[in-house]
Amino acid sequence: MATILLIEDEVTVRETLALNLRAEGFEVFTAADGMTGLDLARDESPDLIIMDLMLPKLDGLSICRIVRKDSDVPIIMLTARGTEMDRITGFETGADDYVVKPFSLGELMARVRANLRRARAGQPVQTTRLTATDLTLDLLARRANLRGDELKLTYREFDLLAELMRNQGAVLSRDLLLNSVWGFDYVGDSHTVDVHIRWLREKIELEPSSPRRIMTVRGVGYRFEG
Repeated sequence: MATILLIEDEVTVRETLALNLRAEGFEVFTAADGMTGLDLARDESPDLIIMDLMLPKLDGLSICRIVRKDSDVPIIMLTARGTEMDRITGFETGADDYVVKPFSLGELMARVRANLRRARAGQPVQTTRLTATDLTLDLLARRANLRGDELKLTYREFDLLAELMRNQGAVLSRDLLLNSVWGFDYVGDSHTVDVHIRWLREKIELEPSSPRRIMTVRGVGYRFEG
């Protein structure tokens, strides 16, 4: 049985689609906002993702960019905006299909089945290793290696570095990193992220006071440059 992740903030649309997908025999996970959806995408490894373009907390294009760093899961975008530029932006970000609201359930189900067939034919392999020049993370063994030497990273340091490396070149806010690495139930503030970034820099930067890998984007968060 294929699993589908549905990320949609409109309650009626979300519940109706989930009901119909389950009636077709799919196992369905649902999320009402982008951050929850991103967590489910990582935790549940769905066979296909259906998500709205405009979502609270984290928009569909951002989710698509992050997911595409280490997964080829089919993604169907739902949107009320149907201009050519919107579709081009969605496809270039990594979406596989694009459905404009309002749409028929029959059309969406046909697209779901077609995308699942293509994915099964391709059998994509999920990334288990992240590399940036002389820095490597083995995600399965949870081991880090820099210039031939193993790095001693704490559990949180490893997960934080992995999150940054997955999204190389993208600016990640402190809140996004806090939610992605520590989780929504973490009791604390974004200062925790700053402290762990400082510790990471001491371990992977040649000059921690003048970092070249983990860059600060003032007023926003951090960007990994490799």
